[in-house]
Amino acid sequence: MSDYMLSVPENVYQRAQKLAEEMSQSVDTILLKYLLLLADSVPVLSHDEESELQALHFLSDDALWTIAREQMASESQEQMQVLMDKNSLGTIDKTEYQELERLVERGQRLMLRKSEAMAILTERGYSITVPDLKNRE
Repeated sequence: MSDYMLSVPENVYQRAQKLAEEMSQSVDTILLKYLLLLADSVPVLSHDEESELQALHFLSDDALWTIAREQMASESQEQMQVLMDKNSLGTIDKTEYQELERLVERGQRLMLRKSEAMAILTERGYSITVPDLKNRE
């Protein structure tokens, strides 16, 4: 483990200090535990996924709006719902379960791209509302 100096805002330090006193631990230990917990909760993206998200920064506003409005095909959504229902009922077979996993992963990647596109558009000064995502031409 490397030693780093970290500047912590006063209000954060005070909260950590209070917790440290209550738990009879050092402030460093409390902050380190919190950072480790945070690191475990943040999913690690593959190199391809990270590269794909970085590439979005080079797209035009129009291209980003297209990505932000993108939806999973209705057939895929319907199939996923049927498979989720079968999974809930315990009637899903192995092949169907693998298809469900594939559809869920595809949906998660889509949401990740959409979120990143919206974040970039916001950085570029756009205010994004639900009607913008439905009606923007």
